[in-house]
Amino acid sequence: DPLKSLTKGKKFKSGRDSSGRISIRRRGGGHKRKYRLIDFNRRDKFSIPARVASIEYDPNRSANIALLVYKDGEKRYIISPKGIKVGDVLESGPNAPIKIGNALPLENIPIGRTVHNIELNVGKGGQLVRSAGGYAMILASDGNYVTVKLSSGEMRLIFKKCIATIGEIGNEDYANISIGKAGKS
Repeated sequence: DPLKSLTKGKKFKSGRDSSGRISIRRRGGGHKRKYRLIDFNRRDKFSIPARVASIEYDPNRSANIALLVYKDGEKRYIISPKGIKVGDVLESGPNAPIKIGNALPLENIPIGRTVHNIELNVGKGGQLVRSAGGYAMILASDGNYVTVKLSSGEMRLIFKKCIATIGEIGNEDYANISIGKAGKS
């Protein structure tokens, strides 16, 4: 079960618009979900090490999530990178070591490394590359901007102070799951 302090209720829209009328037909039903509050930012926890307490399923996204317990006692969920396991110690900040699951400013990550959960605006939290199996690659650093190649092939210039997490996102077999029939989707 997810940590109660890090979840909240999630109301389904069921294809209704703000006035309650059906704007998209045939939406609705399905299993109830609790929304897990996920830390896409990790800025306010710079230089505080965190232990991976568990890796959990999240019905709201394709990736799994990892529960971190910080040295100061706080618990938070992050998107689970590929290759981390329970008991690993992760860190964030400009001086964090270059290893999977650590979050650093783009300027501090070596060229050629794969990253995920990339910020577009400083302090806003990760917005790019957040789904299962996703990764982007750092290609070059020039002045105030870093060139990142997304899995679509798109090249983006992103400000060097924006934060990204090192490594690929786990649960990469999600794309191979066979739904089987229309009733199961």
